Amino acid sequence: MLSRPAAAMTLLPVVVFVLTYLLIATRRLAVLPIGRPAGALLGAVLMVVVGGLTPADALGSVDGDTILLLFSMMALAAYLEKSGWLQRLGGLAIRGCRTPAALLVLTGWVPGLLSAFLLNDSICLFLTPVVLEICGRAKLPYGPFLVALATSANIGSAATLVGNPQNMIVGSQSGYGFVAFLAAVGPAALVGLALNSLLLLAFYRRRLPPVLVGVPDRTAPPPTDQGDARSTLTAVVIVGVVAGLLAGMHMGFTVLAGVMVLVVADRREPKEAFERIDWSLLVFFACLFAVVEGLDRTGLVEQAWVAARPAVSLTEPGGVAALAGVLTVGSNVVSNVPLVLLAGPYLATLGEPERAWALLGFVTTVAGNLTLVGSVANLIVVEQARRCYHLGFFEYLRFGAVSTLLVLAAGIPIVWWMTG
Repeated sequence: MLSRPAAAMTLLPVVVFVLTYLLIATRRLAVLPIGRPAGALLGAVLMVVVGGLTPADALGSVDGDTILLLFSMMALAAYLEKSGWLQRLGGLAIRGCRTPAALLVLTGWVPGLLSAFLLNDSICLFLTPVVLEICGRAKLPYGPFLVALATSANIGSAATLVGNPQNMIVGSQSGYGFVAFLAAVGPAALVGLALNSLLLLAFYRRRLPPVLVGVPDRTAPPPTDQGDARSTLTAVVIVGVVAGLLAGMHMGFTVLAGVMVLVVADRREPKEAFERIDWSLLVFFACLFAVVEGLDRTGLVEQAWVAARPAVSLTEPGGVAALAGVLTVGSNVVSNVPLVLLAGPYLATLGEPERAWALLGFVTTVAGNLTLVGSVANLIVVEQARRCYHLGFFEYLRFGAVSTLLVLAAGIPIVWWMTG
């Protein structure tokens, strides 16, 4: 039985974690409306104040590889957007699709494929205005296309270790190679994108007009010679970055090297590109490492794992289903990034670490599609679209819940088989 001082030392970090979670989950807690990044920062400071961590422990808990990779991917995406490639994709989409239904299917594929290599949060940030412009000009309903963008970006990002923040953490903690993870999870992500696209048609086709109208051939002015050169260089750099990742080079520095090529080639301060980086998101994740580490040191997470251990398995269908259920619920209760930080080290003790880490990345990413607040990418789409359309919680849930269950049901057996 714990003494009172020991019990207090355990309780206070738990209270800090709960407070941090409330600030993260509710976006603007009525009594303390400081938002997610400041909420995580407050949690990190309080973990030190209450003795859950020493200052050195708090600083040491921050995973530098993950923060570096996250920063580098956002910077690379900013240069991609600056080059005009995303606007050209919008123009190609319009010219290549004769019907709104075809455009909806394309919206269910393109963000997913891009997110696998360019971070889902950044893709949603830069493509949402493109989607809004296309829908506005063609007089199409915004809701189906915004849902398609968010859900496909999440599913596609599950395929690689650079697709989303939680997969970056998986890569850093597990030592998984880029190619090995892509081989394990990529096929499931592709099947997931196909299922999601078919589901988009089943849900929304009747709401769409038969033909596209009122949209010009282009969504951006013709590029200048300088713009052409910039676009070509950006494409070459992205190909080089992907080649480096496939070759097994350090992910963070490989992407950062690509960014610096573009910075040097631009021959001016990268102020405009750096302004597009979500610095508050970097603060949020850095502080979240400390908050989760403080909770883990209380021993309560280990006790919860010991209690749940008999029900979960990586070899029996029932145990795998139970594990997937726990991860799905947990991703929507404490959010997928904290869940990966908490669960990863324990899942690795199940005896098949490669399978465990692959399932953790895939399930927690797809589970973000369950609700509108299940992933940061979803919230980015909502905030970016607010000037044109309010995507409601239940409007999203009607599609997101069905998509999540179907994609998980199809994808988990594939990941299990690919890691066998």
